[in-house]
Amino acid sequence: MDQKLLFLADYLRGGYSFTALCALYGISRKTGYKWVNRYQQHGLEGLDEHSRQPLTQPHKTPHALRKAILSLRQHKGVVLGPKKIQALLAQRYPDTPIPSRTTIYNILNSEGLIQKRRRKRRVPPFPQPFKPVNAPNELWSVDFKGQFKLGNGHYCYPLTVMDHDSRYLLCCDGLHSTRHSEARQSFERLFKDYGLPERIRSDNGVPFATRAAGGLSRLAVWWIRLGIYPERIEPGQPQQNGRHERMHRTLKQATAKPPKRSLKQQQQSFERFRHTYNQERPHEALAQRPPVTRYEVSPRAYPTKLPELHYPDYYELRKVRRSGVVYWHNGQVYISHLLEDEYIGLNEIDDGIWEVYFGPMRLGTVDERATRGSSSFYLTLNV
Repeated sequence: MDQKLLFLADYLRGGYSFTALCALYGISRKTGYKWVNRYQQHGLEGLDEHSRQPLTQPHKTPHALRKAILSLRQHKGVVLGPKKIQALLAQRYPDTPIPSRTTIYNILNSEGLIQKRRRKRRVPPFPQPFKPVNAPNELWSVDFKGQFKLGNGHYCYPLTVMDHDSRYLLCCDGLHSTRHSEARQSFERLFKDYGLPERIRSDNGVPFATRAAGGLSRLAVWWIRLGIYPERIEPGQPQQNGRHERMHRTLKQATAKPPKRSLKQQQQSFERFRHTYNQERPHEALAQRPPVTRYEVSPRAYPTKLPELHYPDYYELRKVRRSGVVYWHNGQVYISHLLEDEYIGLNEIDDGIWEVYFGPMRLGTVDERATRGSSSFYLTLNV
């Protein structure tokens, strides 16, 4: 409104051509003439914004149909959606144009009859694409094949780990659950026997990933401290770990049809399969040779003590408190309780914008400009 008044004051005062005046205010000549005409016809009241709603609404849903839609929402004790309401309306009013499903949904929503679904919080996505693999121990893949019931009624959770390059099946451990503690025991034994890989690729399930920043889990934090970078496939894209999935089909056919009576007997079956798969079974991708002919132990030995993480000299380091927060300049930011007592690195990429890293893994960014001139003490990690 202020712009309109200043425009009309300059128009009435004169001194500008109409074209130059419109250009000065950044409006078209058509808009300028509209303001002038409204002022001449209705005075200052004519400058108020007019509703763009049409005077008539020939396509508006009739009141009788709106009442019918609302009554059909609860039909004989069952809550119906727009699709079924539309079908019942067509039966009840065969000679009347029936509203679309979208219109029915909007009517129900306007009356507060649509319950908003709570958006499921998902694991943060992993940056793609993956690095290529050219040698053994550059990448291990890991997965739980899928639990199944043993003959004694207990469940078996097979944890499988395979070297991506050689297809060597490093382990197939029948576990009681997918808990972190059991999976860690299996990996400790693998690292002692075969050394450390450069990367481990998994899906987004427990215990490999969580909804924490960077998708970190306790297992992933431990891997990073060991110098192993955790990779994760995209949700619903098992083909990104296709070699592993193909091995699982062979494993299931050979060991779980039918399952054994006890976990001990099932583990013996897994070990027989692993020996055959690695030592005897020819693999087409390896020129019909078994995986043992290509695999070799990693030169990176499992350390007796976790090594410290190293960051570039220009990073600022902060220790994560027990609460999961770090104190940062004049505020604090929540990182993750999983990183208690760990050091993170912060790298300024722009004025007031910092990237947050745990080892080589980027967790997100912190924008301290958001609190400038504010009394807020809390900063947000944008993942």
